[in-house]
Amino acid sequence: MNNNTALLGLLAETSIHAGAGQMAGVIDLPIQREAHTAWPVVYGSAVKGALRALADEQKAAWLTPVFGPETTNASDHAGALLVGDARLLLLPVRSLTSHFKWITCPALLRRFRADAERLGLPTFIAAAIPEVDDKDSALIPGELVSALFLEEFRFATQTTDLSAVIAALARLMGREDAIAALQNQLVVVHDDRFNHLAQFATPVNAHVCIDNKTKTVKTGALWYEESLPPDTLLYVGLHAQPTRVKGETKTAAEVLNHITKDLFARPYLQLGGNETVGMGWCKVTICWGRGLSDGS
Repeated sequence: MNNNTALLGLLAETSIHAGAGQMAGVIDLPIQREAHTAWPVVYGSAVKGALRALADEQKAAWLTPVFGPETTNASDHAGALLVGDARLLLLPVRSLTSHFKWITCPALLRRFRADAERLGLPTFIAAAIPEVDDKDSALIPGELVSALFLEEFRFATQTTDLSAVIAALARLMGREDAIAALQNQLVVVHDDRFNHLAQFATPVNAHVCIDNKTKTVKTGALWYEESLPPDTLLYVGLHAQPTRVKGETKTAAEVLNHITKDLFARPYLQLGGNETVGMGWCKVTICWGRGLSDGS
C-alpha cells in the first residue's frame, strides 16, 4: 500500500450547508450527520466533488487521472485520490457570559489523533487527551472563571494544560492568531454534553419564496434550513495512489502534489450547497503526512 497522505484543515469562514437530502423532524433541510454519533460531518463524496469542481474551474490537465472520469465513463478507471469525510473538531457555540467559545470533547480529540496517526502524523497531539468526568464541568486553558454559560448550560470550569491540543488545533486553522484565540476561547466538555450541543446548537434559519409579481411570500413557501456556523473547524484525510489511466503513469506523490501544491494557490474551498449566496467558504490549511519529503 502506498503511504502518500496528507491532512487538510478546513476553517469555515461562512456558514456551510452540506445537506442530508431528507427531512428530519421539523427541519426541512438538515445537515449531514454521522449515524452513530449524530455529530455534523461532510461526507467524503461531497468533499471530493468540491475538490474536483475547483480543479475543473482551474482547467487542470490532471483532473481525470486524479479524480476519475465523468460518470458516463466511470467504468474506464477509478481516480487516484482517496478522500475521507470532513470530520468535526471544533464547534463554535454562543456563550451567555463572554465571546463565543470553541467546544470540543475527549472523544473528538481521540478520534482526531487516531486519524492523524493513520495518516502518518503520530505526534500531532503528543500529550495525553484530557478527560472530563462530570457533565457539568468544562476544561479551559486560561484564567479560571467562576462559571461558564454555553447555550442553556452552566459549567463549573477547571483549568488544565491544553497546550499540546492547542498547538495541534492551531496548525489546522491557518490563522496567525490561532494560538492566542484558542487560549481564550477553547473549552473541552464532556462527550455527552458535546453530543447535545452538536445536535441542538447549530443554526436553523427560516427561508421563504417570494412571488415575483406580487412581491409577497408564496403560499406554503416556507422552509427551515440547518447549517454549520462560521468558525467551525473540520479536517479531511487524503490518501494518494498511482494513477490507473492506461498509457499514463503518475506516482502517488505526484497525485498528492497536484492537490497540496497545485490546487490551492488560493487556500480556499467552497463546500456544500447554496454557493450563489456565499455559503460554504473554508480556509484550507495543508498538513503534511507520510511520503512527502518536506513533511513534518
